[in-house]
Amino acid sequence: MQFRDLAKQYQVLKNDIDQAMLSVASGAHYIMGPQVKELELQLADYVGVKHCLTCANGTDALTLALKAWGVGPGDAVFVPDFTFFASAEVVALEGATPIFVDVDDITFNIDVVSLEKAISQTLADGKLTPKVIVAVDLFGLPANYPAVKAIAQKYGLLILEDGAQGFGGSINGKRSCSFGDISTTSFFPAKPLGCYGDGGAMFTDNDEWAQLMNSYRVHGKGTDKYDNVRIGMNSRLDTLQAAILQVKLRAFDGEVEQVNEAARRYTELLKDKVKTPVIPEGFGSSWAQYTIQLPSEEQRNQLQQKLKEAGIPSMVYYPKPMHAQTAFNHSQCTVHNLQLACDDYVANRLCATVLSLPMHPYLEAADIEHVCSILIASL
Repeated sequence: MQFRDLAKQYQVLKNDIDQAMLSVASGAHYIMGPQVKELELQLADYVGVKHCLTCANGTDALTLALKAWGVGPGDAVFVPDFTFFASAEVVALEGATPIFVDVDDITFNIDVVSLEKAISQTLADGKLTPKVIVAVDLFGLPANYPAVKAIAQKYGLLILEDGAQGFGGSINGKRSCSFGDISTTSFFPAKPLGCYGDGGAMFTDNDEWAQLMNSYRVHGKGTDKYDNVRIGMNSRLDTLQAAILQVKLRAFDGEVEQVNEAARRYTELLKDKVKTPVIPEGFGSSWAQYTIQLPSEEQRNQLQQKLKEAGIPSMVYYPKPMHAQTAFNHSQCTVHNLQLACDDYVANRLCATVLSLPMHPYLEAADIEHVCSILIASL
């Protein structure tokens, strides 16, 4: 059994993907070829924003957004403590300070009460200027953007939507990657919409920021690539990856429906046995992961071992909260939120108790039943 069966997806889409790859090879426009611009227009239309710019990976997408805003030393950027390292890594790389915020124990996304406390503490301390909220759409579920936006407006902050796992999610019919002042996603192969290598994208309705990110992604170019008006980076999506993504985007809505059906089956079988994921009313998930919670770390680890013995892969996302990463130990790199000392700090508990099960659009009902039978028997 595969955790995320990319080989099966390829077999389903094989004819179109093979033709797309051959077209790139015969056209010989391997970098920023016509498929790249076509994909950007298609993605912008799909998400419902004015601009989409692709880049080399999801981490670069976050970096390019921060560069467009001029985020740097002296700025505070608020990041959920339960997420992948890149969400805060990019902040530190720009010389700004990531401030870690607790998450909601139901959705796993940024907790707005903790967020406002962190902003207030930072303002009272007076050493840093609050600048950006990084809201992560974890495991496919959009963050609570209505509440996050209210806080951002109250304190005059920008919202950077990290939709690396969230592409295909929604809130009241509005699609993920449209909620931030700038939103980003990743096309890493295992993401809901993934290519056959690395890739990423930025989304915005702001013309100035789009122009800046377009410049920064190609060595800070001006009128052309040999007119360099700022210090930039080399972050372009390969034409081959764009062509593959065009094929996958055409199949994407159907895959989201399939993965939601898989999630429904999981929840129906497990809802009385373990703590299963909850999707708030009006929200839609693209189910990058199906993540359950166990009562303790010991039980989680025992269950994972039982699944492994049965040939069932599982993953722990994430075993360590952001504030505990060695890279953030230096006092000048991060400010530890005072709430970290609380016994009920959610991020710490989640790291010890979550377990993600096999999840993808081509997961058979029999496979789901097998996973659940082993899991239930092991509790």
